[in-house]
Amino acid sequence: MFVKTFGSAVYGVNAYTITVEVNVSGDGAFYALVGLPDNAVKESSLRIETAFKNTELSWPRKKIVVNMAPADIKKEGSAYDLTIATGILAASEQIVSPEQLTQYIIMGEVSLDGSILPIKGALPIAIQAQKEGFKGFILPIQNAKEAAIVKGLEVYGVEKLTDVVDFFNGTQQLNLVTADPRSDFADRVNDFDVDFADVQGQENIKRAMEIAAAGGHNIILIGPPGAGKTMLAKRLPTILPPMTLQEALETTKIHSVAGKLGDNASLVAHRPFRSPHHTISDVALVGGGNTPQPGEISLAHNGVLFLDELPEFKRTVLEVMRQPLEDRKVNISRARFSVDYPASFMLVASMNPCPCGYYNHPEKDCVCGPGIVQRYLSKISGPLLDRIDIHIEVTPVSFEELSSRKRNNESSQLVRERVQKARDIQSLRYEEKSIGVYCNAQMPSNQIKDLCPISEAGTQLLKTAMQRLNLSARAYDRILKVSRTIADLEQSEEIKIEHLAEAIQYRSLDRENWAG
Repeated sequence: MFVKTFGSAVYGVNAYTITVEVNVSGDGAFYALVGLPDNAVKESSLRIETAFKNTELSWPRKKIVVNMAPADIKKEGSAYDLTIATGILAASEQIVSPEQLTQYIIMGEVSLDGSILPIKGALPIAIQAQKEGFKGFILPIQNAKEAAIVKGLEVYGVEKLTDVVDFFNGTQQLNLVTADPRSDFADRVNDFDVDFADVQGQENIKRAMEIAAAGGHNIILIGPPGAGKTMLAKRLPTILPPMTLQEALETTKIHSVAGKLGDNASLVAHRPFRSPHHTISDVALVGGGNTPQPGEISLAHNGVLFLDELPEFKRTVLEVMRQPLEDRKVNISRARFSVDYPASFMLVASMNPCPCGYYNHPEKDCVCGPGIVQRYLSKISGPLLDRIDIHIEVTPVSFEELSSRKRNNESSQLVRERVQKARDIQSLRYEEKSIGVYCNAQMPSNQIKDLCPISEAGTQLLKTAMQRLNLSARAYDRILKVSRTIADLEQSEEIKIEHLAEAIQYRSLDRENWAG
């Protein structure tokens, strides 16, 4: 008997429907699987046959041919186990209504005892199934809530192989899994474990972080160990504007493909904060590999990528970020495939000013020899530094500030409200001018002159700064964008000279002889 079942393959962050054709006929124990399967798919026959025996289902002692179409797309992973198993059951007449199978996408890994294990990419698969008009999606119970985000698609979570058989034979009803993403999202969007009110002192750093959040600017913090760089960076997501539902859906798709959501997860409610170790490889950072997977920069999409101790990262790793920082996406091209991953993130980096960490420290002496500081800073290339809008020095907090019992620090909620007002101004500004631009950091170069006009006095100030600091053309654009953000925070239509002066001072690493 010949039947068709449907699964799905995920490439990048999008899914493509895979048709699994199963033909069971004749006599003799013969099994053939074709259609460009990888080793994990080829091994499915052993898992499925053992699961049949352990759940009292019959493995047909006949000629079984399984074709996965389209045959020119490589099929990877164990998620096709349930698709193939259901097809074999229907073709061997253990499922009495095989015509129903064509209405559902069926995915899941089959364990040897017949239980169904979770899969990756349930959300993009559900989105594609809904687009193509499938009635429902049958998948592991652990992924059901994630897939139920998609409206107009019946989602059924299963725990055992026999649940699927009984469902199609009409002897058991599966519970329809539903989700209310708007309600779940609204309940969790303001729930944070950390707050800017926890930070004692560092008012100038908090100001720089607020500007960075308001305009979506990249920022680097330079200071000695224990000055609070990591503490401040971890609190940046708490002052960023809440994600929209569209942003949450984009972020959830990426984390779903990477298998980072966990069991029974729904929409990602908070902006991601990714902090990879400095031993990370360039492929792990930008994505790729034999089986293409999103890297850390894509997992940080719509959120923050924090690189602690920036000079300790391998230079090749840092350099591969240059293009994604500009294009806000990364293209992974190999001989057999090419995929795009979104990578619109805020880069937050921190570093010590020298190997010992105490260069320019107000109390401790630096023990680094002549030229060591400059050599340490030169590990970060000029082009990468140009792409970081704000450079700020972090000085140690005094004992008096640390031990003070006066806790009148601003909360993240108050700062976020100011940031949101500035972002609202930017949204209106770019609504008609630029598609896909939402904040000042994304401002196209051809619009800078129109959107960032400065007075004659401001022009002279900027000219002097450019000459003395030997700034590049990209740094010039960055200063104007940051000054535009500072003006937006103050609800000012024009960029005043004080806004420009504050933006210029956030170029610490461009300062002549900063490192001796």
